[in-house]
Amino acid sequence: MKTIFRGKKITGMLGVLPQTEVRFEDEVHNYNFPEQQTLRLKKVMGYEKHRIVKETTASSDFCVFGLNYMLEKELVKKDEIGGIIVVTTTPDYLLPHVSNVIHGECGLANDVICIDTNQGCAAFLHGLMQAFMLLEHMGDKKVILFTVDTLSKKVSVKDRNSYPLIGDAAGIAVVENDLNAKDIHFTMYNDGSRRDALIIPAGGSRLASSEETAVLRDLDNDGNLRSLDNLKMKGSEVFTFVQTEVPTLIGETLGFAEQRKEDIDWFLFHQPNKFMLKKLADKLEIPYEKLPMNIVENFGNPSGASIPINIVHNLGKAVVDNTYQCCLSAFGSGLTWGAMTIELGRMDFCEMLISDY
Repeated sequence: MKTIFRGKKITGMLGVLPQTEVRFEDEVHNYNFPEQQTLRLKKVMGYEKHRIVKETTASSDFCVFGLNYMLEKELVKKDEIGGIIVVTTTPDYLLPHVSNVIHGECGLANDVICIDTNQGCAAFLHGLMQAFMLLEHMGDKKVILFTVDTLSKKVSVKDRNSYPLIGDAAGIAVVENDLNAKDIHFTMYNDGSRRDALIIPAGGSRLASSEETAVLRDLDNDGNLRSLDNLKMKGSEVFTFVQTEVPTLIGETLGFAEQRKEDIDWFLFHQPNKFMLKKLADKLEIPYEKLPMNIVENFGNPSGASIPINIVHNLGKAVVDNTYQCCLSAFGSGLTWGAMTIELGRMDFCEMLISDY
């Protein structure tokens, strides 16, 4: 898909993190590898600490916490909201949808449209695409976009490939019509033939969760223990996919927007790990200082929420006071890869919240 969205703007953004912070060193004993060998990954991959939800926390908790904060601070008013979109791979229930939970908990009007989409790493771009299209029918109403994942519950604590980098979080964006907004150029691709590179085998209608699917095993004979209920990532395949597809994608998207790399103030990408982002920056010939890669070391990889967490953490109040030309890009589960050029700035707010969850 390749298209241009006109007259749309992000006017506010929140990042919502869980309270619990765990350091990498405190978890090295979880893995079936020598501790010194595991500790060598810290510098290479950018492992430092990550944020993990409590056992009782559900994805909607982050969203309700953030929306209630915005309502209490009058950053947005209930009668201004025309739709809420939730993009997640970790819903509270199979039914009802997370958006309906938020709608009920926050007491929104009955004519507010509620939409849930299952999407992982590219959640924020998918959600923006949906928000922009929904706004065509919203007039002066706003759409609240929630990208949220609590993937720590779906990753084995004994899987050194995945657990050290996983982080739980939500990103919340207020999106609205603005006739003066600059055009947004958007490109998105999918390749379902490579879908098994990131997969949770059990828990859906293909293979229901059971006592058998919950048993931890060394399924790939690589020393990592995981069950069929846990996320399985083929790291080398994902790395090759990113290094092969994303540079072409960025070049194509910038060409579509008639922009050069030098015209972009910030490259705000999904945050798999520092090693992968450094290699990507090198291939794109982008200065490291224009492509932040510090999210995993501070919070873990927040899956679909990584771009808003990246924006809030690295730009914060700067996008309230200033305006920047940005290139957003996400890549991962699906396999899906996409990019967007967008002007970010003059927002009403851009804040990070630490929740009780």
